[in-house]
Amino acid sequence: MDFSFSIIGFFVGFIVGMTGVGGGSLMTPILVLGFGIQPAVAVGTDLLYAAITKSGGVFVHHKHGNIQWKILKLLFIGSIPASLCSIFIIKYLKNAGINYDHLIMTTLSIALILTSVFLFSRNQLHKLSTDKNSAAIKALHRKFRNPVTIFSGALIGVLVTFSSVGAGVIGAAFLFFLYPKYKAIKIVATDIAHAIPITAIAGIGHAHIGTVDFVLLGNLIIGSLPGIYLGSKFGTFLPDKIMRPVLASILLVIGLRLTF
Repeated sequence: MDFSFSIIGFFVGFIVGMTGVGGGSLMTPILVLGFGIQPAVAVGTDLLYAAITKSGGVFVHHKHGNIQWKILKLLFIGSIPASLCSIFIIKYLKNAGINYDHLIMTTLSIALILTSVFLFSRNQLHKLSTDKNSAAIKALHRKFRNPVTIFSGALIGVLVTFSSVGAGVIGAAFLFFLYPKYKAIKIVATDIAHAIPITAIAGIGHAHIGTVDFVLLGNLIIGSLPGIYLGSKFGTFLPDKIMRPVLASILLVIGLRLTF
């Protein structure tokens, strides 16, 4: 057992528990940049890690009726085919002997920068979506909300499969913008319910291709479970207005680092 990976799992779990931001935003860059793990293996392992560590939250939200199944159905219409197509592309590239690490790193950097932007602008996006005087927003919500929800699901499916990032902050940002009348807890619950099957499907696909390190996965989970618990307790003492910009800045720097 490599306890260094368990420590990383604890650290990422603590941040997830404290901020609610998806672990892939931190875990995959740390594994790639800090430990030299092959990008595809880091992504594949992190996908299964995310599916396992988030699964408990779905049962709690389902029990309290927070999951919005109509929205979830629209997301799945876009995300499941997009994730499966992305897996087939990765498998094709691997079988053809083409090095696709650059593709994964580019997608990862884009996903991290988008996550950072959405963290910085979450309040502004919510304010814009609730602007009752905006004809464009009214038209979007009235005529195009369903297809845009499907499109956002497809985008998330691609980003998650290639980078393990996107099912958390990016998914929630789309939902908060498209469904401003829903309570935050219902949006978060629906986003989590969407994230688990997508990360599981993408993770199983990576496992089939051979880009999952199960020993690494076990070490990460051992550290992350107590980390998530302690982070959720500690997070109540830190205001969101402090944590969100700090985390957004870190993700932006990592995303730019991966880009250049």
